[in-house]
Amino acid sequence: MKKISYILLMVASLGVAPSCTTHYRVSDITRTRLLVDQQYDGAIDQKVSDFMRPFQLEVDKEMSPVIGRAAMPLESFKPESPLSNLLPDVLVWAGSQYGEKPDFGVYNIGGIRASLAQGDITIGDIYDLAPFENKICFLTMSGEQVLQLLRQIVKTGGEGISSEVRIVADSQKQLKRATISGKEIVPTSSYRVVTIDYLSHGNDGLLAFKDATDRRELKDAKDLTRELIMGYIRHQTAQGKAIESKIEGRYIIEE
Repeated sequence: MKKISYILLMVASLGVAPSCTTHYRVSDITRTRLLVDQQYDGAIDQKVSDFMRPFQLEVDKEMSPVIGRAAMPLESFKPESPLSNLLPDVLVWAGSQYGEKPDFGVYNIGGIRASLAQGDITIGDIYDLAPFENKICFLTMSGEQVLQLLRQIVKTGGEGISSEVRIVADSQKQLKRATISGKEIVPTSSYRVVTIDYLSHGNDGLLAFKDATDRRELKDAKDLTRELIMGYIRHQTAQGKAIESKIEGRYIIEE
C-alpha cells in the first residue's frame, strides 16, 4: 500500500508582547491538509536520503510482516461502510478477552484513517488505519442514554456501530427508530457498551457517553485498538479465514 503523509497547516495572526507599540490579535484560524508528494519534493537530497535509509529499513522491517488477507477492498465512509462496520465488531469480539459481554460497540469513522486493499494486510496497514493511541473502553448506559447516543450518532451523519444495532433515520438527521439485537431499546434498562477511550469522554459530538457509569478504561499497550484489530486479523487467519465485511443495513435513511 502506498504510504501518503499529510501536513496539517494552521494559519493564524500572531500576538506580540504587551510592551510593543503595535498590537495584534488573532482574527481567524483555518486549517487544511496538503498532500506531500513529488510536487513539493521533486529533488532528492542525497545526504538526507543516506541518513534516513537505516531508519527506513528498520521501520520497513517492523511494518512489512503480513498478518492476514482482506477478501475485498474495505473502505470507510458515512453513514455505513464495510470498514466502519468491521471495527466496532472487533471491539465487541475483544470483549471476551476482558471478561466483558458488550451489548454493542461504537467506533468513530473520523478515527479510521486508511482503507484496506484487497489482498495481504500488513502491520503497517493497521498502523495507517488506526494511528492514534486509542484504547478500548467499557461502560454502562441506561436505555435513555443509549437513545440519546444514537440520536447524536445520527446528527453526525453516522458512526461505526456493531452488528447488534439497527438505526433508521430521516434525511434531516433525526432518529426515527432503533433496535439492539432485534429488540426495542428500553429506557429504564442498562446496556453494556464497548468503544474507544477518546469517544467515552464525549468527543466527536457523542456527549451521551459522558453520563455513562461503571467505566472501565484499559491502559496497557496491548489494549490499543490497533493491537486488538491485529489480534482479530491473526485470529481469523489462524482459522483460515480472510477478513470480510459488508454494508448490511445497520444504518438506513428513510424519507
